[in-house]
Amino acid sequence: MVQSLLQYDRYWFSVINGRWQNGFFDWLMPWLRNSPVWAPLYLVTILFILINFKKTGWIHILIAIALVSLSNYISSNLIKENIMRLRPCNDPSLADSIRVLVGYRPQSSSFTSSHATNHFAIATYLIFTLKKPLGKAVYAWWGWAFSICYAQVYAGVHYPLDVAAGALIGILIGYLPGKWFSQRFGLQ
Repeated sequence: MVQSLLQYDRYWFSVINGRWQNGFFDWLMPWLRNSPVWAPLYLVTILFILINFKKTGWIHILIAIALVSLSNYISSNLIKENIMRLRPCNDPSLADSIRVLVGYRPQSSSFTSSHATNHFAIATYLIFTLKKPLGKAVYAWWGWAFSICYAQVYAGVHYPLDVAAGALIGILIGYLPGKWFSQRFGLQ
């Protein structure tokens, strides 16, 4: 069963990385996965929270920072260090068929994607804590996190299962603190 799951994962990797390609995505996806692109969005979010929610906003931001630290630790230190999966960009069996769209080949384990874990943890937390003031627009955070995950596969540095597992772990990490904060402080 595990072997068939991994074959399915490799198949979907080849579809996303090889078949569903176009010039615009070849430019966009490697760019999208880099922190200088998404850092301004997070900075604007921090400013929005601090300006609108004052003292409670600082608590909100501190919890968000703790969540990102926790999600990164779980993905990078606990999981990646114990499940050594070769990244597709470093797999010799894929050398003739893969498109690597980043200027370097990360050497860490592929499972799980820390980008996915971190972005879905913060997205889930923001969804639960900012739903009242922002309404349904807050769900765009999951769209944003998904786009970064897709970029990881498209660029050739992760398999779909790596980002799916990272996303699931991130959602779990962001859910409880998000629910707790929302019930405790309820940003209005």
